[in-house]
Amino acid sequence: MSRIGKKPVAIPSGVTASVEGQTVKMKGPKGQLQFVAHGDVEVKFENGVITVAPRVKTNRAQAMYGTARAQVANLVVGVTKGFEKKLEITGVGYRAAMQGKNLQLSLGYSHDVVYSIPEGITVTVPKPTEITVTGSDSQRVGQVAAEIRSYRPPEPYKGKGVKYVDEFIFRKEGKKK
Repeated sequence: MSRIGKKPVAIPSGVTASVEGQTVKMKGPKGQLQFVAHGDVEVKFENGVITVAPRVKTNRAQAMYGTARAQVANLVVGVTKGFEKKLEITGVGYRAAMQGKNLQLSLGYSHDVVYSIPEGITVTVPKPTEITVTGSDSQRVGQVAAEIRSYRPPEPYKGKGVKYVDEFIFRKEGKKK
């Protein structure tokens, strides 16, 4: 049994929630989100609380109901606070800048990388070596941050590249003479 799946998700004031079949919809100050639960999971909304339970006793249902409960909790956090990922750029001459609605990255290539920011995501560049990705959908914020990081992942010898702020890069020792 999932320990996370057993916990009910409380809906805070200022957030309206509705459950229609397998679809959970949330609306709050940061926007509106929806999630479609797996068929093996039963979602109920009563008394300001959303509960998730497996329909059948299979391994798949047991696995999916903890995941469904976590997704519903992410909807609540997304429409109230939002999500944020911070990236850090390390390397001589490596920098980022906003160019209208696009993010321009100078990452040591012969050309600048221009990343078009998707709808519903906000990217800010407080310093040329810092990027902040914010939005209400946890999955989309993480995906955008991962795509930006993938243009130049950090390398283990000098640590140059784009990394998450809380990420640890295991450093390797270079060749010895």
